[in-house]
Amino acid sequence: MQRDALLDAARTLLSEGGTEALTFPALAERTGLARSSVYEYFRSRAAVVEELCAVDFPVWAAEIQAAMEAAPEPEAKVEAYVRSQLALVGDRRHRAVVAISASELDAGAREKIRAAHGGLVAMIVEALGALGHARPSLAALLLQGVVDAAVRRIELGAEDPAEITDTAVAMALRGVRG
Repeated sequence: MQRDALLDAARTLLSEGGTEALTFPALAERTGLARSSVYEYFRSRAAVVEELCAVDFPVWAAEIQAAMEAAPEPEAKVEAYVRSQLALVGDRRHRAVVAISASELDAGAREKIRAAHGGLVAMIVEALGALGHARPSLAALLLQGVVDAAVRRIELGAEDPAEITDTAVAMALRGVRG
């Protein structure tokens, strides 16, 4: 229960104020715990983020998988794959992890995040194979590159997220059709 409260507070701090906002005194204040109690749950800020990834990433993956399973044909699965990932950009759980992951993780935590992203890419390989790609795993990696670029554009906030999403979907669908 306390661990969940600490993770929720961490999400809020990260999404509101970025890396600098995630401090153990701030976590203690947000949860009403003593600062020393926070250290009983997490040894570092990186450990907090690693736990956020472990908790939140399977939820994101399940949402993407469900969207793809609801799609009737391979092209619709590709669209669901792109749209559902880009919809997550606005989710504060996603914003929280992005806020810190680039600078505050040790090699082990970074590897866990890479493996989780690899699981996302693996989701789309079958649909790309069904569309006739000779190398669907490579096509999946390239498709994820389009998604990642769109995520960065949305996070910048310079353009309308719906326009970015529609453009990314159009590029993806044109690309998968060959």
